[in-house]
Amino acid sequence: MAEPLLELRRLRKAFGALVVTDDVSLGVEAGELHAIIGPNGAGKTTLIHQVSGLVRPASGAIRFAGEDVTRLPMHRRVRRGIARSFQITSILPGFSGLENVALAVQARAGSSFRMIGDAASEPALNDPAREALETVGLLHRAEVPAGLLSHGEKRQLELAIALATAPKLLLLDEPLAGTGHEESRRVIEVLRRLKGRYAMVLIEHDMEAVFALADRVSVLVYGRLIATDTPERIRANAEVRGAYLGEEAA
Repeated sequence: MAEPLLELRRLRKAFGALVVTDDVSLGVEAGELHAIIGPNGAGKTTLIHQVSGLVRPASGAIRFAGEDVTRLPMHRRVRRGIARSFQITSILPGFSGLENVALAVQARAGSSFRMIGDAASEPALNDPAREALETVGLLHRAEVPAGLLSHGEKRQLELAIALATAPKLLLLDEPLAGTGHEESRRVIEVLRRLKGRYAMVLIEHDMEAVFALADRVSVLVYGRLIATDTPERIRANAEVRGAYLGEEAA
């Protein structure tokens, strides 16, 4: 059997006496949308931090595309194809959407940073930036200062910035957080279009979105992985229902 694109092997992380990742092992296949769910404090974001390189595990291993990346810094993981979004939007509000994405293209190319105006006007940066914005449905807002975008549009912009790094894997930390119904619908539609083109690890509390999008779902409770299965089987899993889903799975 082929090795998964992303493989976590017995990851463990603690902050003092608090164990937040407790012997977690899982694999994510190329093109798979793999959701990670669990109650607040389950360790979901810390797990994503470890995959992205923001936090180093105390023990265990992270393999990506056949390589052990456990000790690689974040920027080197980005170069290998791991991109992420955050729970709180992380954009440059004074720059346009196009300029934000052009900077990501420039960083991917490894070129030195010059004036942002120059970066956003160069075809080598501008063209892929526009392509990323079009992919997420935001090209018509390319020239708008990012700080003036709606919350949902900022989420779409973050996805465009991630796509501009030419990823193989997208780590998405609550992309629907704080969005209204119509904004959520747009973001979900973007994720549906991206599904199959990229592997994605999705942390999300919107169970309707999770079960509509995910190929597989993993459930974390107090840092431990209690189940990984298809959405249908996760819905029917008595342990998962008791630990987290409850009436939401009904």
